[in-house]
Amino acid sequence: MTEAPRPAGEPTLKVVARPADVNSNGDIFGGWVLSQMDIASGIVAAERAGGRVTTVAVDAMKFIRPVRIGDVLCVWARVTKVGRSSMAIQVDAWSDRRAGPIEKVTEAVFTFVAIDEDGRPRPVPAETP
Repeated sequence: MTEAPRPAGEPTLKVVARPADVNSNGDIFGGWVLSQMDIASGIVAAERAGGRVTTVAVDAMKFIRPVRIGDVLCVWARVTKVGRSSMAIQVDAWSDRRAGPIEKVTEAVFTFVAIDEDGRPRPVPAETP
């Protein structure tokens, strides 16, 4: 099997898949993977927005391969589009199986909205050079 090219840079988040995160098939529960991707994309969105953000959508999520107990889930996240108050974050999750090649396991686009202290949408600040 040919390893797909990894995203550039360092992963936003790395976490070990544990036995408590397993589903009835013996693989890591997809909801756990989704939550790790939400955390990673939230970090990137909050940094870009300069404050609080909230997840409003997850688009085009597809699971490619299972994650197994002991794998290190490596999640890359990057801003791909900025609107007035929203941001699209591309998220790619890879599994470092330690005994074999790192493999892409899932990907998705997360949409975040920048919010104020009252939870209302606020503008995303212009990007600083």
